[in-house]
Amino acid sequence: MNKLLILVVEDDTAVRNLITTTLETQSYRFLSASTGEAAILEAVSHNPDIVLLDLGLPDMDGIEIIRKIRSWSTMPIIVLSARSEDTDKIDALDAGADDYLTKPFSVEELLARLRVTQRRLIAAEGLITSQQTVFQNGALTIDYAAGCAYLDGEEMHLTPIEYKLLRLLAKNVGKVLTHTYITKEIWGSSWDNDIASLRVFMATLRKKLESAPNSPQYIQTHIGVGYRMLRV
Repeated sequence: MNKLLILVVEDDTAVRNLITTTLETQSYRFLSASTGEAAILEAVSHNPDIVLLDLGLPDMDGIEIIRKIRSWSTMPIIVLSARSEDTDKIDALDAGADDYLTKPFSVEELLARLRVTQRRLIAAEGLITSQQTVFQNGALTIDYAAGCAYLDGEEMHLTPIEYKLLRLLAKNVGKVLTHTYITKEIWGSSWDNDIASLRVFMATLRKKLESAPNSPQYIQTHIGVGYRMLRV
């Protein structure tokens, strides 16, 4: 039995049944809600491990639900929505969502996103319990205490900005970080020139990190949205 408890927030009965049936076949525990009010009540009452959230609910917008949950919890939220514009994805991610899956989606893709999120939860628990200061992801090692990064055992020669970017992505491995979030964390602002600078620094970081930048292993670009560090 998979111990994770997943809250499914979806007002379309057919889609909700498809998701819950899929979760059941994979031995996930689950709760379901068809309105925003019910979703918040379930989240407060049962503290689920992951929330699967449709944005278009009958009583309130999903963005508002994300903000309400983020006011008291860091539980992972994966948005499932027919809204496919970059601005919709950015709004959801900036509000605090961890991932965004556009409808229609395959069952296999949904399960893959859940596995990625589950690995993030396990990694976060390990970080808290061991208070480790070293991040390991494939051939990449980051020593937070020393402020150094290593690739295949060799120290990477990074600029301060490149190191801050790498550290930020590593601290949120598996999570899509928007341009706005990253620039605010790195530079404290999010002007157009900050985003332009981000692209430049990300390109130089990739040259040092990726053996084949055109086929990235560590950093995935979400065009128009942001970046995600992949768990290798």
